[in-house]
Amino acid sequence: MSAQNYLGIVQWILAEIQSREMTAIKAAARLMAASIRRKGRVYMFGSGHSVIPVLDIFPRYGGFVGFFPLCDPRLMWSNVIGPGGARELLWLERQEGYAKVFLQSFPLEPRDVMLVFSHGGLNAAPIEVALEARARGLKVVAVSSHANAAAGRRPHSSGKALSEIADVAIDNHVPPEDALVDVGQTERVAAGSTVAAVSIAMALVAETAAALAKAGKVPPTFVSPNVRGVPAGHMAGVYRAFTEFCYARPFKAAKRPGARPGGKRAAKRPKAPAKGPRP
Repeated sequence: MSAQNYLGIVQWILAEIQSREMTAIKAAARLMAASIRRKGRVYMFGSGHSVIPVLDIFPRYGGFVGFFPLCDPRLMWSNVIGPGGARELLWLERQEGYAKVFLQSFPLEPRDVMLVFSHGGLNAAPIEVALEARARGLKVVAVSSHANAAAGRRPHSSGKALSEIADVAIDNHVPPEDALVDVGQTERVAAGSTVAAVSIAMALVAETAAALAKAGKVPPTFVSPNVRGVPAGHMAGVYRAFTEFCYARPFKAAKRPGARPGGKRAAKRPKAPAKGPRP
């Protein structure tokens, strides 16, 4: 019965998302499609288990060029205990200041969108990714549990939850504890946030693609070899397009005081010699 209970609760969560979040999903997809049409990037970030929808969006069958995953191995589990383990990750994602340093490696531009996944929506890493993206002029889309944000304290110095920073906030409708099934003990088991987050992620992919198709053309799309009629060399073209997408954008040099267009510093005018006493 516990397995059946879990699947029943997941079905209820997905039904809630479908009935109550479509307005937000469509609004987010419009932002993403507009960014991709402008040759922008839909950056995606998540830490801990919230990196799973980031990994699932692209590259995979049915995914298309335009999405740019931001994956930091220090914010992803590779071990349970020891280096790359749960203790280190849980500590680091709560430390203020790290995410801003992480984002220095990426040339964010105002035409881009930042999509942030975080079940709790209260840890420093996702909040600071959203804050830094907003500071650089990006639109921010958040996927989190609004119930968790309402129930938990606000540990970040901004006093904000992730959903309060975003231009579009999508509720995953998963309870604060995440685990869904009561088996007769204090702790519930079987988490639901990953199913909800990946479902929302794929809904965003589908809605964004529909908007792009309506406006003209969907970017090169990964396709299964089991699909008939796909021309030879299609996947090579997708990889080429993704390579150009990832490496075509240069970093812009930071402006310095006194700098002229073109990056050259303005030459200092020599000081006139001091006048001596008249004879």
